[in-house]
Amino acid sequence: MIRIGAGQGVYGESIDLFRAAFDAGVDYVVCDSLAETTCGMLVLDQRGDETAGWAPDLLARLDVALPAAVAAGTRWVTNAGGVNPVAAHQRAVARAREQGFRGVKIAAVVHDPPPDPFADDAPVLATLAYAGAAGIVEALDRDADVVIAGRVADAALFLAPLVHEYRWAWDDWGRLAAGSTVGHLLECSGQCTGGTYSGDWWNTVDFRRPGPPIAEVEPNGDAVITKPEGTSGRVSFDTVREQLLYEVHDPTTYLTPDVVVDLASAELVDQSNDRVLVTGVRGAPRTDTLKGLRYSVGGYTAEVTLTFAWPDAEAKCRHVLRSLRATALDAGVGVAEWCEEYFGVSGFGGPTVPSDGRTVDPPEVTGRLAWRTDTMADAVAVQRLVGRIGLFSPPGLQGIGRRVRERGGPVPMLRLEPFLVDREIVESTRRVIVEEV
Repeated sequence: MIRIGAGQGVYGESIDLFRAAFDAGVDYVVCDSLAETTCGMLVLDQRGDETAGWAPDLLARLDVALPAAVAAGTRWVTNAGGVNPVAAHQRAVARAREQGFRGVKIAAVVHDPPPDPFADDAPVLATLAYAGAAGIVEALDRDADVVIAGRVADAALFLAPLVHEYRWAWDDWGRLAAGSTVGHLLECSGQCTGGTYSGDWWNTVDFRRPGPPIAEVEPNGDAVITKPEGTSGRVSFDTVREQLLYEVHDPTTYLTPDVVVDLASAELVDQSNDRVLVTGVRGAPRTDTLKGLRYSVGGYTAEVTLTFAWPDAEAKCRHVLRSLRATALDAGVGVAEWCEEYFGVSGFGGPTVPSDGRTVDPPEVTGRLAWRTDTMADAVAVQRLVGRIGLFSPPGLQGIGRRVRERGGPVPMLRLEPFLVDREIVESTRRVIVEEV
C-alpha cells in the first residue's frame, strides 16, 4: 500500500497543512500549486524578471520537505515550477546546498510552450499545455527525492507516484482512472476533509488543527481516503462525493491527460472513523489532444471603493461614482468597460433591501467602481480623477480604497483563451533534469 498526502491545493495556502502531511508519515506529499489565474500571475512575474515565473512559496516548502526526505524518505512532488520550472529547479538546488544538504536528488520536469494556434495579432505573453504524469514518473524512476514540474495537470501529480510504485501500464485504463480519481479527490487539499462542505460546516472548520487528506492506495487502484488522527475536519461519504464532482462537467467523461475517467462508476463506501473507500472506477483511452492555454494582453484595470455613512448612504455612493464616470466621459478617456457595485443594498443574490415599497436607509453603503481600458494611460487618467473625491464629496465619507499594483498604477489584465493541441507536440519536448545536491 502507498500512502499519499495532499500538502497544498492552491498557491499561498498555509504551510501548516503542508507540515501536517509530512508529520503523518506518508510515502509521498503532493502539492498542486497552480490554477489558471495563478499561471497568469506567474506569466506577469516572468515578464518583469526572466528568472521568475515559479510559485514564490516554493523555497519555504522546500525547507520543510528536504529534512523529511533525508530523515524518513518522504518524497515531494509539486507543480510549483509554474511557467519557469528550469529557474525553479536551479533555485531549489541552490537552496538545498545553502542549507547543507548532500545526496538529495532534485528534479525538474519541463515541456516547451506549444505553438499559438490563433491567427490574430494579439500580443501573446505565453502559451502552455496541461501535461500528464509521464515526466514525473521518469523523475521518480531516476530516484528523485523532490520533483518540481510546470503545468502538469492536477490529478496527474498524484497519479505519477502510483504508476512509479506499482508499474502500471500506460494503457491500463482502469488503474490509471483509479489513480486519477485519487488525484482529483486530493488535489484541493482540505476540500476533501470538510473544507467548503455544504453540510454542517461548523463542525468541520477548525483552523487550529488542519487535517490534510491522505490516500491509502492498493496495487489494484482501490483507495481509502482518510486524514491524520487528531486533526480537524471530516472524511465522510458526503465530503468525498462533493469533492468528486468538483470542477467536473460530465462525470462519465472526465478528461485528463492520461486517461478519460468515468467518475460516475466510482463506489464510495463510508467505513466510519474518517475513512472512505473508493473503488470500482472505470476508465477509457486518453484523447489525442491536450488542453492548451494562451495568455495575451487584455488591457488594464483599476478600481476605487468608497464608503458613505447614513443618512442617504446609497444615494451618496451612486452620485459620486456616476459623477466620476461622467467626468471621465467628458474628458474623452477611453474606457472599454465599467462595473458598479453597491455593498449594503445588493449582493450575490440581488437586492437585499425590501422591494415592497418601504423606504430603507442602510447605516452604511460601500460603492465599488472598476474600469477596464485598452491602454495604461487611459486607466491612469481615470485613477487621477479619484483625487477629486476626498474633500469635494457629500458628507459622511468614511474612506477611499484604490486597487493598484505594489509600485502604483493600474493592474495589467490577461486574456485567457483555451485551445487543443496535439499531445505529441507537447510530449516530444519533455525533458527531465535530475541533479544530486
